[in-house]
Amino acid sequence: MSALQAISLTSIVAGHKYKISITWLLVVVENLLMALLPLFIGYSIDSLMAGQYHDVLVLAGVVTALVWVAVARRIYDTRIYGEIRIQVGLDADSRLRERPVTTRNARLGMSRELVDFLENELPPLLTAIIQLLVTLVVLASFSPWLALSAGLAGLLMLGIYALFHRSFIRLNARLNSQVERQVGVLSALTPSGLQTHLRKLKNREVRLSDTEAALYGLVFMVLFGFVLSNLLLTTQLHAPSAGQLFAVVTYSLEFVEAALLLPITLQTLSRLTDIRERLNAQ
Repeated sequence: MSALQAISLTSIVAGHKYKISITWLLVVVENLLMALLPLFIGYSIDSLMAGQYHDVLVLAGVVTALVWVAVARRIYDTRIYGEIRIQVGLDADSRLRERPVTTRNARLGMSRELVDFLENELPPLLTAIIQLLVTLVVLASFSPWLALSAGLAGLLMLGIYALFHRSFIRLNARLNSQVERQVGVLSALTPSGLQTHLRKLKNREVRLSDTEAALYGLVFMVLFGFVLSNLLLTTQLHAPSAGQLFAVVTYSLEFVEAALLLPITLQTLSRLTDIRERLNAQ
């Protein structure tokens, strides 16, 4: 990535596409194996109740493969993203040479957040997406009504996220502006100035947290309704086995767990939108 090229998540990925493609492939494989575990556990329950062990051996193989892939990905991620942070930091500094030291210091730290997102927040986001898709497919295999319930819950959540997006961008911009003033405040060596600065930081963080909590609460209400409806729909299945009941309930709960990751990701993406604009400002 050249110093003149805009710094963004897209340009970082494009500049290191082969290295990042490998870690994304490992993330997908890891999460597909993880998402299929409840289904294989359900099969194993039915198999054991029938006095058979084939499905248990398959489950053991899936778990073993999951462990190997998960360990390999984490070892690989630490090394490649460390190198990418160095390159992004150098590119960001070359664009900010004419800026005051206070601004350069703050934005250099912010540039690392772009890579942090790719390493730390993106894998859970992919986990959530894969889990949601697998849940829809598995629930549809038991009953289309179960999948329809999940789909409606997903659409409602997307609508709620859209309502909060602009608020997150505005609040993150105010927080980042205050962070950029920190070195200047420390250079002034006035205790009262530092106290005022820290209090403003706290107030901006509180506003962000309150907004995220409101989003979380609305989403949780939608998901609670989804779980209740799926519990009622499960009773309408024709003579479900113990393994089927386990799979339906487990996937419904995992749908909830995956969906609750999305508000956090939305807030992070909103913050990165403001950071990208600051890094590329002329």
